[in-house]
Amino acid sequence: MAAVVVSELRKTYGKTKALDGLNLTVPVGTVHAVLGPNGAGKSTLIRTLATLLRVESGRAEVTGVDVARDPDEVRRRIGLLGQHAALDEDLSGWQNLELFGRLYHLGARRAAARADELLERFELAGTGRKAVKAYSGGMRRRLDLAASLIIQPQVLFLDEPTTGLDPRGRTEVWGALRSLVGGGTTVMLTTQYLEEADQLADRICVVDHGRVIADGTADQLKAKVGGDRIDVVVHDAGDLRAAAAALAEVPGAGAVDSDEDDRVVSAPVADRMSALSHLMRALQEAGIDVDDLAVRRPTLDEVFIQLTGAA
Repeated sequence: MAAVVVSELRKTYGKTKALDGLNLTVPVGTVHAVLGPNGAGKSTLIRTLATLLRVESGRAEVTGVDVARDPDEVRRRIGLLGQHAALDEDLSGWQNLELFGRLYHLGARRAAARADELLERFELAGTGRKAVKAYSGGMRRRLDLAASLIIQPQVLFLDEPTTGLDPRGRTEVWGALRSLVGGGTTVMLTTQYLEEADQLADRICVVDHGRVIADGTADQLKAKVGGDRIDVVVHDAGDLRAAAAALAEVPGAGAVDSDEDDRVVSAPVADRMSALSHLMRALQEAGIDVDDLAVRRPTLDEVFIQLTGAA
């Protein structure tokens, strides 16, 4: 069963095509990441599915409900976490959640109970009575995430949920998201952090110029770039050209990339073990000192750059 189905969705702003016949399916109980350069249409897609923008043409369904025909019912089934926190910093964490519960017409008793439950779930119970302005970035984002779950949504839309957070804060939010999916919530997120998509997503789609240009698991997308790669970090930048030449002579090696600033040469290889042993002998015979030599899989950064041409 699909939690989200998008078919030939279009949205224009003047002469700009924000969405240009976009197609997408998100299975129930999964994390689906949407990647793309700035202006690719990611936020427009999320805002349309969350009923904040009108469907111009095409079809969009959330849990089987048509977004254009019954937006009120869609809103009853979803949660939304935007790029900017929707919290009152002068209120405590508990007061913020209780306020959201009242706005959702839960009633005083249910709203208070839900606030207690969510503070405990997101490990904020000990700080629930503090003003939000005293929270760290990671704590604020977890509280914002908790607020989006007041009505226990079937689908949660996240628009760049960890932008601006330090690594610790990002890890805290990742842990909270994993617990949500474990409880059956479907999560659809946009992100600028490719590591985030690699860590969290069951499936990833890459959007550019308002269209999905690639879709699959992280491993499937990485396979589009090629198999294994060899990275060589030379000790002396003056040996970079010679190391690149040695790598280019490895049987089955592809095009060699060089990075003078980091003293790195890199290339895709067909047979990792054969290529590695061949290269080690060649470097030793050429008298090239190496600080590091590694075989690795392609990264999502490399996939992203190859698919979109984005720097």
